[in-house]
Order: sequence, then C-alpha cells, then structure tokens
Amino acid sequence: MLSWQVGAVKITRIVELQIPIPYNRANPFLAEATPEALRAIPWLYPNFVNEQDQLLLSIHALLVDAPGLRLVVDTCIGNDRPRSILRGQPLATGFLQSMAEVGWSRESVDAVVCTHLHVDHVGWNTKLEDGAWVPTFPNARYLLGKTEFAHWSAEGDEEQQTILSDSVQPILDAGLAEFVEMDHRISPHLRLTPSTGHTPGHVSVMIESEGESAVITGDMSHHPCQMAHPHWSPSFDSDPRAAAATRARLFAEWADKPILVIGTHYAAPTAGYIMREGAGFRFDA
Repeated sequence: MLSWQVGAVKITRIVELQIPIPYNRANPFLAEATPEALRAIPWLYPNFVNEQDQLLLSIHALLVDAPGLRLVVDTCIGNDRPRSILRGQPLATGFLQSMAEVGWSRESVDAVVCTHLHVDHVGWNTKLEDGAWVPTFPNARYLLGKTEFAHWSAEGDEEQQTILSDSVQPILDAGLAEFVEMDHRISPHLRLTPSTGHTPGHVSVMIESEGESAVITGDMSHHPCQMAHPHWSPSFDSDPRAAAATRARLFAEWADKPILVIGTHYAAPTAGYIMREGAGFRFDA
C-alpha cells in the first residue's frame, strides 16, 4: 500500500479497484485521449497508460492520519451495490480488511470527507448489516458539502437517488452528518478548497504541516493526461468548461512548487509534483 509523509501527516492509499480503459470511439472516457494523442505524451507511459494505449485508473480511498484526527477521504464504490459502473454486478472486496492491515479499525475513524457525491466516492460511507445500510464508521463525523448535497438532492436521476438513499441517508438518520462550506477547515493541518466543475460543489483536500504541503485532487482531474491538456473534460463533468478552467487554474497554482499532488484516480505511483511544460504541464511522479 502506498503512503506518503507530509510533515506530521501520513497519507495511505487503500485500493478498491484498478481499471484499464481502452479508447472507445463511440463512447470515450476522454474524447481527445486517442491512442495517437496519448503517444505524444511519453511521460504517461508505463505508469498511467499501458502499452495497449489504455488509460490506467484506480478507485481508492485515502487515509489521512493527522495529529489528533483520522480522516478518510472518499469512500469508493462499496460492497453489495449493483451499480451501473459495475455493469450491475456488486463488489465483494476486502476493502475494510485492507484498512485493518494498516492499523485502521472502523471505530478509529474520526471524520470522513467525500470530495463529491458520485457513486465511486461515497460507497463505504455505509455497509450492509442484517439487510440494512448502516454507517461504516460509527464514531466519525461525515463532512458533507452543503452545495453538493443540495444539488444532488434535487437531481431527478434514479441511480443518483439510489446512491443517496443507501450511502448518504443512513448517515443523516444516524445523526453523523455535518454540512460544511467548500472552504471548511477540518483541523489545523487539513482544509477543503473549492475545485468545482466536475460537480457543482466539488472540493479538494489541502494538507499543510511543518512547512510541507499536499493536495488530494478528488475528480477535478481523473487522469494525469489532463495535465498536458487541461481542457480535456469527460462528458460526465457537470460543467465541462468550468472543470477545464478549474484544472488550468489549480495546475498553474500548484506547478513548480513543492506541493505533493495525490490523484484520487491516478494509478500508482499516484502522487507527484506538477511541472510546467510547454503550454501545459507534466507530472513528475
């Protein structure tokens, strides 16, 4: 399991799924990320694009062990949910066992942050127990963005409402939810920062400790190829133009600085530093 130390804060990656995504001209993940376009970005190989020119993505949670606080950032898809992203087949992974292997029991978690409320970021908020969905982390505060929750609560999409029903509503029912602004400070070392576009209330997580800095991206960027081309937006961004503008702004803000960038969907090595290159950026991982 990959981990990084940022001052007094340790961040550990817990993987749920790793997925190679071939280019599908009829329904591409990123329309511009053709094999030809990817080959023009040689630093993507072999860690982020394989020899078959497939984008390599990871679905993982990040465990942030800060002084006085254990925080889980994004909780993946979760077991026992027949989601469309899984072609209707529920997962049965050892995700919680992987957490336990690095010394994190469910009861030891103090807080949970979901960068946004899409299917692959909220699943392990809850677990199935005796036929009912219950909070996975019974002692945690679940920090839910006010803007994000309001948007998806009003959304008519049937699957999204199912996601809220089994992965968010039980948190509300248990009295564990805390609605926060997009710039909420979690602790002296951790704060949220707005990174909207992928969704209306999307946030990233800033880590600042002992003069060192890192950021957990969330889905403001899905793949490092978007550093070379920040305007590449997937169709499932709520506002593709706003998402592209956010990437361009934040990559420029983080570039050429000792800020460790930890991608929420980046394949191993997952974390690195952004450097300016031509009209775009590259990822030194």
